[in-house]
Amino acid sequence: MELKAKRVSLEMNGTEYSLETGQMARQAGGSVVVGMGDTRALVTCVADKKRSDRDFLPLFVEYRNKTYAAGKIPGGFFKREARPSERETLTCRLIDRPLRPMFPDGYRHATDIVSFIISADENFHADVLSITGASCALNLSDIPFPEIVSGVRVADVEGEFIVNPTFAQLEESVLDLVVAGTDDIVCMIEGECKEVPEDRLLDAIEYAHGWIRKLNGLQRDLVAMAGAKKKFEVVLLETDASVGPKVAELASAEVGEIVKIAGKHERQDRMSALKEKVVAAFADDEGNIGEAKDQLKALEKKAMREMVLTDGVRIDGRDMTTVRPINIALGILPRAHGSALFTRGETQSLGTVTLGTKMDEQKIDALEGEWWNNYYLHYNFPPFSVGETGRYTGTGRREIGHGKLAERAIRPILPAHEDFPYTVRIVSDVLESNGSSSMATVCSGCLALKQAGVPVKKSVAGVAMGLIKEGDRLAVLTDILGVEDHLGDMDFKVTGTRDGITAFQLDTKIAGISREIMVQALTDARNARNHILEIMDEAILEPAAAMSPYAPKIVTIQISPKRIGELIGPGGKVIKKLQEETGTNIEINDDGQVFISSPDQAKGEECLERIKNMMAEPEVGAVYTGRVVSIVDFGAFVEYLPGKEGLLHISELEWFRVGNVEDVLNQGEEVQVKLVEVDSRSGKVRLSRKALLPKPEGMPENVSSDGGGRRDGGGRGGDRGGDRGGRPPRHRR
Repeated sequence: MELKAKRVSLEMNGTEYSLETGQMARQAGGSVVVGMGDTRALVTCVADKKRSDRDFLPLFVEYRNKTYAAGKIPGGFFKREARPSERETLTCRLIDRPLRPMFPDGYRHATDIVSFIISADENFHADVLSITGASCALNLSDIPFPEIVSGVRVADVEGEFIVNPTFAQLEESVLDLVVAGTDDIVCMIEGECKEVPEDRLLDAIEYAHGWIRKLNGLQRDLVAMAGAKKKFEVVLLETDASVGPKVAELASAEVGEIVKIAGKHERQDRMSALKEKVVAAFADDEGNIGEAKDQLKALEKKAMREMVLTDGVRIDGRDMTTVRPINIALGILPRAHGSALFTRGETQSLGTVTLGTKMDEQKIDALEGEWWNNYYLHYNFPPFSVGETGRYTGTGRREIGHGKLAERAIRPILPAHEDFPYTVRIVSDVLESNGSSSMATVCSGCLALKQAGVPVKKSVAGVAMGLIKEGDRLAVLTDILGVEDHLGDMDFKVTGTRDGITAFQLDTKIAGISREIMVQALTDARNARNHILEIMDEAILEPAAAMSPYAPKIVTIQISPKRIGELIGPGGKVIKKLQEETGTNIEINDDGQVFISSPDQAKGEECLERIKNMMAEPEVGAVYTGRVVSIVDFGAFVEYLPGKEGLLHISELEWFRVGNVEDVLNQGEEVQVKLVEVDSRSGKVRLSRKALLPKPEGMPENVSSDGGGRRDGGGRGGDRGGDRGGRPPRHRR
């Protein structure tokens, strides 16, 4: 039986972008292979037709790289793919966020969306391909998914936008923007940039949306060609029409008072008490208790939104653009290399910086290759930060996503690794949370970097923007609370310096986020960001002049790559000896850059000086303090630089004739010598001790420096002979 795929394609960024179905994973609810270049993602979806009893959509998204896709075998003992990497987890979120709001109201069927990367080239990312593939699979399936969504990545290289750029193009770009949307709306954006102005970002979003519409059309072509399955019916829970009015009568007045309570916990306690009152009122009608709770939530949402739109007042009493009060405490942890406690309203982040050496770099093993990461940020969100209990298990997807957003935000202000050769780890422990803890993380992380003495280029801050929209009435909210995020229509996080945006993340719950709304949100975000930056700069304007005494001290030196082997020595003999004698750690890059780390600054400088001497080229006329390595009848071999020896001939020991080298020098003795000659052919070095000694008085002018003259010739020579106790002269052999 021949399995023939249905296939559609278009040209994108100089290559073919394709969608095909009918050949792979035919028992899934829907399946599609999306490809660009030689990269292929198999995306499937399956739904349980039995409705879940949960009061939320149980949507599970999985994205997995198959190492065979790049012609690799997994590392480790078991030689198979293990738990998802950070990048895989982030891509799961990237797929989930634009699709989840598009499912029909009341859809509660357990649904799996799975993307396997089955082929990977060295040019194109598969993450944005999977967004489009997931939408296409849903539309080919029997799952009632009413929208078509596509995703693209946009780069900005030398002022030109490029859709779905190659890895090489992305390296040259000042912008890495991922956009997903329908024909009419942009429902998700995420990315990072190098201080790009707001107008340029908006232009990039519009450019992306144009390509999204083309990909949506390509999906429709494939669905029309292959034929979509009949959608199963979404069974909604039956509701009693009398519940809503009864709940409104019981709770409307009190809800109106509750939404004016500024304190989060006081407001929640009042709302919990009201919920108990409503539930008690339906004690004889248990079947409608769930609906009564839903109606109470709807009342709260309506009251909060109406207060904002009609009165221009938010839950905590602020207007639309005011940022919550900010408090900053620096250096509060005595042993951390850098620390800052940043509090904004009821959101608090403890940011810490730890400086490490090259050994602390993180190895990244991805389909597109391996590299070492010398900067990373970890975000932790313990349950106590919101006054709840919970299990302290592994890092969740939300924590990984929030941490990566903050990491991207701070990256553009970090010094080049060549100028600051440390591995930098930032940790944000969220100690309190009531809205935008990831943006507080950006602020605490930047402050901790400065307090640690990291020479950051600028300060960076972040703020979360929200939206309330009812028909033509709308309000853009600055520095949103958790409840405004939950009951509002948009969560738009923006970070940057005074000169431009560094990172962003947008999720919307509604259609109709126009360019005008985006302009207002970005303008208000810039004003709020500048306000926060002023407060941060008042706390600490410039990075600390001195680093923590507990941070490792790192110095660097550049040597010729051809001489790396000389520094390492046979079997690592030279470098091991250097490390043992100086108490340092030495690491060498392939390009010849040498990193010397030590807890003791003096030891690090000593090691640096020894390497400089070792790598120094012999210089005729230079004076060195060497060590006698060995003595032979005709002279001594002196190590004048680490690892470099020269001959100190017996005739160059003294101005008088020396019969026995050991009359003047002993093995292991330090001796000052002058380099008098380097043989141009052999490279052998000739040294002289005599050239540094004063010429004895009365010595004939024609006495050369090659050992001529008499042993008992006056002055110093005669005295030296007398010091030897009148030992009879020895003749050279």
